[in-house]
Amino acid sequence: MLQRAQSNRAANTISHTGLVFMACSTKRSDVFSKPFVSFVLYCLPAIAIVASGYEHVPWAWRTAIWTVALSIMGTACIANAARCGRTHCYVTGPFFLLMALGTCLYGAGVIHLGANGWNLIGMIILIGAIILTCLPDLLFGKYRGN
Repeated sequence: MLQRAQSNRAANTISHTGLVFMACSTKRSDVFSKPFVSFVLYCLPAIAIVASGYEHVPWAWRTAIWTVALSIMGTACIANAARCGRTHCYVTGPFFLLMALGTCLYGAGVIHLGANGWNLIGMIILIGAIILTCLPDLLFGKYRGN
């Protein structure tokens, strides 16, 4: 059972069986409030995906780059959701991880998406990321509990 613990800090501390979570509901501990960290965790992987999306990049390299980049972005989103409750991170994190799995399976030849499979995956990532980043924040607020 979750219990609110008393704290001298301004942020709410929630304790569950010895683990302590900080519920920030502000941008102070949000990854997106730190430009360099945001660039490394989100922009660099996105740039890597775009740069490796051309035909001259070997299939195996594209598979590895896209899988790793999406895994980094998904893990960062899930960590950010747990850390500060950023609303869209609750959906974009699992989305990016599922796309990483899909990319890995397509690259390994387990699933078949036709001749334009990489383009299909790229469009799903692009459209899904835009919708899942904007819509939850618009509907439910920027942070959980607001």
